[in-house]
Amino acid sequence: MKVCALLALLLACSTLSAPAQTAAPHNVSLYLTTSDRSALLQLQAPIPFATSPTTATQTIDVNAAKTYQTMDGFGFALTSGSAQLLMQMDPARRDALLHELFTRTGDGIGVSYLRLTVGASDMNASVYSYDDVGPGETDVPMAHFSLSPDHDTVIPVMHQILAIDPHIKTLASPWSAPLWMKTTGVAQGGVLLPKYFSAYANYLTRYVQGMKAEGIPIDTLTIQNEPLNEKNTPSILMLSPEQDIFIKDDLGPDFRKAGIHTGIVLYDHNLDHPLYPLSILRDPAAAQYVAGSGFHLYGGAVDAMTEVHNAFPNKNIYFTEQSITQPDNDAPLHITEAVARVIVGVSRNWSKNILLWNLAADPDNGPHTNNGGCTDCSGALTLDGNHVRRNVAYYTLAVVSKFVPPNSVRIASNDLDTLPNVAFRTPTGQRVLIVSNITGSTQAFDVRAGTRHFSTSLNAGSVGTYVW
Repeated sequence: MKVCALLALLLACSTLSAPAQTAAPHNVSLYLTTSDRSALLQLQAPIPFATSPTTATQTIDVNAAKTYQTMDGFGFALTSGSAQLLMQMDPARRDALLHELFTRTGDGIGVSYLRLTVGASDMNASVYSYDDVGPGETDVPMAHFSLSPDHDTVIPVMHQILAIDPHIKTLASPWSAPLWMKTTGVAQGGVLLPKYFSAYANYLTRYVQGMKAEGIPIDTLTIQNEPLNEKNTPSILMLSPEQDIFIKDDLGPDFRKAGIHTGIVLYDHNLDHPLYPLSILRDPAAAQYVAGSGFHLYGGAVDAMTEVHNAFPNKNIYFTEQSITQPDNDAPLHITEAVARVIVGVSRNWSKNILLWNLAADPDNGPHTNNGGCTDCSGALTLDGNHVRRNVAYYTLAVVSKFVPPNSVRIASNDLDTLPNVAFRTPTGQRVLIVSNITGSTQAFDVRAGTRHFSTSLNAGSVGTYVW
């Protein structure tokens, strides 16, 4: 007993006399991606917060107190062509690739949003809808409606993805109505006949219901991919007055009657025609059914999204497509321009998501339709059987998707001409700052966040993702 008492006393004295533990200063993690591929999301040495002022001539101020939109996610288009290539992989290799895409652990890049195609897109080997009938026939009651064309491609791949991430969001877009509903009766171009507006609304309703029955929820739906582009195969021309009538008289009421909560997204085309969505949002009869407007950036200025947001701040902005390719996959990654234009530019203009085109293609940029399919649309991944090549679009998205999960909030940062950037606060309270050095020389700069700051630099052709 005496020995035990002595030991207890010595232990107590030792504890009382131990020096007080001070919290280690938090460091900043830098994940570097370079155009020459020497670093691809590579974690660098920790960057300490500075204890004294520096002489940097450039400063990025990050202000977490000033917030903007909440992010729904980042991702790609899972076309039927992409799914076809994935299904041609060995099951184990496909499973490993899907875990890389849809998780954030290890090498995972955290894709959290997918665009699906309602029927065929131009990145399909052939054209199809879910209600194809013979020449001269129609099917207004949708007696032949079936999702069977996707049963061996999109649907099984989505089941695998949902098993990995049950919360992934989806946006669906049609490239064309069934051909029997169109003025031309052919895949490329044409106009939806007014007498089939109701049938087309029923078709889209059946699609959302059918995917739900497959266990695949559709969060948002655009009415027509690129409604001002008649050159794709398939495609359809749909002017804003037609889309307005279709929403307020047919699709909106059908969704409401069926209890469908899928958000209806206007437009789904380039930023050079913001009047298209604005004209529909100004119609209260249509706007009541609308979740927001979707945009591509093949034409126009990215700040047109802010124009639409400012006019209707209670309606969401979505970024639904952008192809980021380079002709020679062995050339340096053209990543700084892509990150600056799309990741930074789109996020800073109120979009709740960023969807790139297209997830996967084969070495010949296929499959795609003839006479109107995209012949130069390389995928974010090039899939050649089990061989996987990660292209510029993959890394363009990964610099943000790996670190910014859904429900993160964009926060304020000052944009610099030499260093385009965007900042977020994650649901766990981390700050994430993406910076792209679009110049031809090394750029040194400070980052100030409240009362703390750190010094860093990026070489030419580099993108830095800073996390603290």
